[in-house]
Amino acid sequence: MSEIRLFVTTTEVDANHILDLMSFAFGEEDLAIATTEIDEKRDIWQASVYLMADQEAEVEERMTALLAEEYPHLPLEREVIPDIDWIAKSLEGLTPVRAGRFMVHGSHDRDKVRPHDLAIEIDAGQAFGTGHHGTTAGCLEMIDSLLKVRKPRNALDLGTGSGVLAIAVRKLAPVPVLATDIDPIAVRVAEENAIRNGVPHGIEFRTAPGFHSTAFREFGPFELIIANILARPLMKMAPQLVHNLAPGGSVILSGILASQRWKVIAAYKGAGVRHVRTLWRNGWVTIHLQ
Repeated sequence: MSEIRLFVTTTEVDANHILDLMSFAFGEEDLAIATTEIDEKRDIWQASVYLMADQEAEVEERMTALLAEEYPHLPLEREVIPDIDWIAKSLEGLTPVRAGRFMVHGSHDRDKVRPHDLAIEIDAGQAFGTGHHGTTAGCLEMIDSLLKVRKPRNALDLGTGSGVLAIAVRKLAPVPVLATDIDPIAVRVAEENAIRNGVPHGIEFRTAPGFHSTAFREFGPFELIIANILARPLMKMAPQLVHNLAPGGSVILSGILASQRWKVIAAYKGAGVRHVRTLWRNGWVTIHLQ
């Protein structure tokens, strides 16, 4: 069944206000909502709700009513998100990746796992995170290093993608992990990957648009938060992310170009955490804060 995106195009201020309205309207339901920057210079943003095709009539009616009072001039637009099988396109040429004690591999490379590897099997598919990107590998290495020293009481993998980082934490420490993503397809794929990797319990997967979701209040605050996203949204969410961090907790951030490092560190220092360590990989950095 196809996934649908219903969205409006507006300014950043109005997009954030519409996100708040959608959070109130859809916050308790399994619908992903988000804002996305389209053009920074022209201040063009989109506020979106993601749903399955069989939900469209109902959600479209509710969205129209939601916009009617304050934003009657904004047309509600529609996009069909193609259901592409990326596995067949992506498996060829993917080789195992080693990061710390972890070895991330596809199902076609099971024979390359060594006896002492912490193996995580992730096939390329409809969610980001096979371990091949410098950001994912950097997070895995940082998780391995951090959990050698201290086991957190619980953990949050924000923007889980394939679930590889949540699975990694669970393999090293028998603690509850909340793994969230804006994309319900990614959440489904991540849950399947956890089962495939022998961790069917201990990870709670949730579709969540950000810190508007009740899941964060339900499972937090967190002694370890991992967010492998992008620098701009990471900086924007710094106060909310730190608000969900337990006293003395650690944050692992990635999806950050080396040139963006100090801006991200400054945003989080302003939110009340300190820089501990930066790990560099292929022009990308992974940052540990506490």
